[in-house]
This record gives sequence, structure tokens and C-alpha cells, in this order.
Amino acid sequence: MEKRLEVRNLSKSFGRKGYETPVLKNIQMDVYERDFIAIMGPSGAGKTTLLNLLSTLDTPSGGEIFLDGQEITKMKNKELSILRRDKIGFIFQDYNLLDNMTLQDNIALPLSLNGKKSSQIINLVQQMAESFGLEKHLQKYPYQLSGGQKQRAASARALITKPKILFADEPTGALDSKSSRDLLECLKIVNQDGKATILMVTHDAFSASYAKQVYFLKDGSIQCWLNSKGDRKAFYEEIITMLVTIGGDGE
Repeated sequence: MEKRLEVRNLSKSFGRKGYETPVLKNIQMDVYERDFIAIMGPSGAGKTTLLNLLSTLDTPSGGEIFLDGQEITKMKNKELSILRRDKIGFIFQDYNLLDNMTLQDNIALPLSLNGKKSSQIINLVQQMAESFGLEKHLQKYPYQLSGGQKQRAASARALITKPKILFADEPTGALDSKSSRDLLECLKIVNQDGKATILMVTHDAFSASYAKQVYFLKDGSIQCWLNSKGDRKAFYEEIITMLVTIGGDGE
């Protein structure tokens, strides 16, 4: 498998010089094509900070991050903008859909901004809508959709450009159990069949059980990780046991 992300000695501190508070320390990670990794840990462990660094939304205090062999920690703003456009997808907890646009136009937005032809855009939107069970809702506006449908739409929009890697920050945080399950099943399918590489921060063991691997952060460091053997229910129990062992429920 091709290596997507390489993280070496990554650290992040906040505060003025001489009064810094370390949030992440000496993080080492390798992420490969079609990986589906969940990042868990107690409050203050540095989960979202790590995701923000890996996804270029923040800059580290030290260390290196390589995406497809490119060192992103030394890139300038213009280079980072191009990298985000071409290689990175984002899913946030609050959807970030535009209320004055139909679902179809929301999903199509990244392609429209990239200057794709209308015929290509329509075909790709239809494909993504089918993958996320949204084909009957394309002419609706966000206010006419449930939370689960909005989040699936946000996921479809994030994946329509076929990014090299998808970053998801608590994607099920605002969803009920059925909507969460529907979204996670969709992400699992695009990971397996669409070859999407996914990194997901979550506090929820049920959500994490859909991943292939779970990293556990505590006090700014990776304490341990678990690999799924293919049985999601058994993996869920392993995750719960590990959260208890490291002393954090992930909330």
C-alpha cells in the first residue's frame, strides 16, 4: 500500500515563550492508502489539535508531517491552499452546508470552484449521492433535511474531489444513533470500495469500532493502538476495555 501520511517527532505547545504548555509530544504515525484510523482519548489529550496539524489547519511547534512525500510543515499559504484543494477532504461536526443552495449544489461546490464541466459535475454528484443514500434529496435545501442527511451530504461533498485523505472531526457528535450508524456505514463503504483514506477523531467507542485501527492519546502522547480483526462487535469491546485501562472514556 502507498504511504499517505508520515508523521515524525510532532509536537505542539501553546502560550508565550518560556510559559508554553505542551499539548502534543513526539507523535509518530504512518498512514497508508485505504487506512481508516480513529483517534481517541480523554478531554485535553490533544485529539483535535493533532487532527488540525495533520490536516494543515494549524502549524506544529516541532517535527515533520509528510503528505504523499511532501513536507507540509514548510509549505507557504498558497502551496497549502493548493494542497487542501487537491488532496484533502474535511468533515466537521456542524456540517458547514450553505442554506441558500440545494443539496446538489452543496455537494457540487468543490467541483464548481475547480472549474469542472457541468456534465462531469452532474454525473459525479449523482454517484456520490447514491453512495450516501441521498439521491432522492438532491433538490432539497439543508433546512429540509435531518441532521444525519446533512452530515452524509457534507461527507459526499468532502469526497467528491477524490481527496487523498479525509479528516473527520467528531462527525457523529451531533447525530442520533441511527444517523450515526448510517454515516459510519457509508464511510466504511467508501473506505473499502472507494479507496478513501480516513482519519477520524471521536470520543465514541461505537464510532471508533468502524475503523480499522484506533490510536489512543493521553497527556499529549500516543499511549497505544488497537487493530481490528474484522469483527466490529469484538473490536468495540476491545476499545471499551482499552479506554478504561488508560483512564479515559474519551468524552
